[in-house]
Amino acid sequence: MRALRILLIIAVVLGGIFVIVDRLAVNFAEGEVADRLKSTENLSTTPDVSINGFPFLTQIAGGSLDEVRIGIQEYEAGTGDGKQNIRIEDLRADMKGVEFSGDFSSATAADATGTASVTYDELLKTAKSESTQVGPGVTAGVIGLSDGGNGKIKVAVEATVLGTKLPEPVSVLSSVTVVDGDTVRVQADALPAFGGIEMAEARVREITDFEQKIDGLPGGIKLDKVEAGKSGVDITVRGSDVRLAG
Repeated sequence: MRALRILLIIAVVLGGIFVIVDRLAVNFAEGEVADRLKSTENLSTTPDVSINGFPFLTQIAGGSLDEVRIGIQEYEAGTGDGKQNIRIEDLRADMKGVEFSGDFSSATAADATGTASVTYDELLKTAKSESTQVGPGVTAGVIGLSDGGNGKIKVAVEATVLGTKLPEPVSVLSSVTVVDGDTVRVQADALPAFGGIEMAEARVREITDFEQKIDGLPGGIKLDKVEAGKSGVDITVRGSDVRLAG
C-alpha cells in the first residue's frame, strides 16, 4: 500500500509538472505568433492570440493545432484603389485546424470565422459628400450616417432647392449588404423627395447609394455578412485555407 501511495504521489507530481511545462510552452507560442502577426500584417499594436486545446505539446508534436483565436484592435484594410485604407476595428477570428509547415515558419487554418466592425465615420469617406446636382435646381450631398434601426443605415442628405438650403437634412433608410466577398454596399430602400421636384432615380442614387471595398484582410479572409449597428456596421468574416503566419 505504501508503495502504491508513493507511485500515486509521483504520478500526480509528474502530471503537475507536465501541465506547468505545457502551459509555459503555449504561452510562449502565443507570444511568438502574436509577434509574427504584428510584423507580417504591419500592425500598430500586438494582437491577442489564444491557442486552445490541451495538451498543447501533443498537438504541436503532431504538426497541428485544434483552434487558434486572434484579436486585433485596429487593422488598416485596403480599399482597392491603392490610395487610402479603411480602419477595421475589433477584428476577431476563430481559426480551426491549424497546420504548420515542416520548419514552423508558416501556418494555415482549414477554416476561419470571425467578426469585425467599421465605424460610420470610416464608411462615410466613400459617400459622395460634396454637393452634386440631382435634378433641376436641386443639389445634394451626404453629410452623415447613423443607425436606422432594424439592421438599416440612416443616411443624412443635405439638399439645396432653388438656391435655398432645406432647414433639416433629409433622412434616407438604406439596406447594407456584402457584394463579392469584399465590398459593403449601401442602397436606399426608397428615394427621398426634395421640395416636391421630380428627379431621375439614377441621379438621386448617385448620392444615396455607394459602395466601400474592403480587401487585404489578414490571411485572405473575406466579408460574409454585414448589418448596421449602433456605432457602425457589424461584419461577419469567413475564410478557408487562411494563412495565419509566414
